[in-house]
Amino acid sequence: MRERRRIGKTDVQVTDISFGASAIGNLGRAVSDQEAFEVLQSAWDAGIRYFDTAPHYGRGRSEERLGRFLASRPREDYVLSTKVGRVLSPGPTMKEADGFIDPLPNDVRYDYSGDGIEASLEGSFERLQTSCADIVYIHDIGTYTHGAANETHMRDLLATGLDRLQRMKDRGKIRAFGIGVNETRICLDLLKETDLDAILLAGRLTLLDREAENGLVEECRQRETSLVLGGIFNSGILATGPVEGAWFDYAPASSDILAKVTALQEQAGDMGLSLASAALHFAHSYPGVASVLLGTSKVTSLRRNLDSLAENPPADFSSRFGGPLTASLQANL
Repeated sequence: MRERRRIGKTDVQVTDISFGASAIGNLGRAVSDQEAFEVLQSAWDAGIRYFDTAPHYGRGRSEERLGRFLASRPREDYVLSTKVGRVLSPGPTMKEADGFIDPLPNDVRYDYSGDGIEASLEGSFERLQTSCADIVYIHDIGTYTHGAANETHMRDLLATGLDRLQRMKDRGKIRAFGIGVNETRICLDLLKETDLDAILLAGRLTLLDREAENGLVEECRQRETSLVLGGIFNSGILATGPVEGAWFDYAPASSDILAKVTALQEQAGDMGLSLASAALHFAHSYPGVASVLLGTSKVTSLRRNLDSLAENPPADFSSRFGGPLTASLQANL
C-alpha cells in the first residue's frame, strides 16, 4: 500500500499518488470502457486509493466510468474527490466538447452559488454511485477561465457558495473542500475569505513553472492547507522533452520555454534521470504536497511513471534543481 498523507486539518488521508480521471473522460482521444477499467484496475493494484474526477471531464463520462469501477469496492477503502462550479443537464449528442471526445449528451452551465454547488454535487453523486464525497474542489473559478465574468462567479461563491460547502461538510455530505484551478492568484484571493482544506493546483508548482512559490506555498503552510498537484508535466513538455511540437500550458511551447526545458533535461541527465522522472520526484517530494495526480488512460504510462517514482533520486536532487523551496521559505519549515 502507498504512503498516506493528511488533507489539511481534516481526518481525510489520501495516498501520496492519486489517479486523475480526466483522460478516462476521453480527453483528446476516445477511450473504450474496457481501457478505462484496465487503467483504473492498474492504479488500484499499485496501491492508489485516491481518485479525482469532475463533471467537466467528458460532460460526466469520467464520473460514470469511475463510479462503475468503484461500486464494487468498500467505500471506506478509497478517497474520492470531484468538483463543483459546472452544472450538467440533459442536452444534445456531440462529437466533441471542450477537448473531450464523444462526451455524454449533457449541457453545462457555470454556477458557483450554493444552489448551483448542491445541484452539481447531486448529479455527481448519481454518476459516481455514492452519497458523499471525501473532497470537493471549486473548479476553475478565476480569471484564467472566466475573464471578466469571474466577478459575478466570485460574488455568487462568496454570497452563498462557501457557506453551503461548509454546511455540507458539517452534515457529513463532504469531508473536506478546497479549490481546483490552474492559477495562483485566485487561490490567494480566496484564502483571504476562508480557510481551505486543500488546493488542487495544476501546472503552477512543477519543475518548470514554480509560480506558486511567489506567496501561495508559504500561505498554505501557515494555514495548514494541503496541496494536491496536477499537471506536473505542464501539458506534456516535461514528459516528451523539448521536441518539435511539444506543448506547454495547453499550447505549443515558445522558444524560451523550449530552451528552459532543454537546460532542465541536461540537469536531469547529469543525475542519471529522465526529464519526466525528475518532474515526478520534484512534485512528490515538495513540502506540503499531500498527493500528486497521475492522469492517463494508458496502463503503460501509469506503470512507467510509478516505476520512475519507485527509484530513489540522487541525494543532491533538490539542491541541484535549486531546492524545492527558496532558501528563506525552506528555513521556516
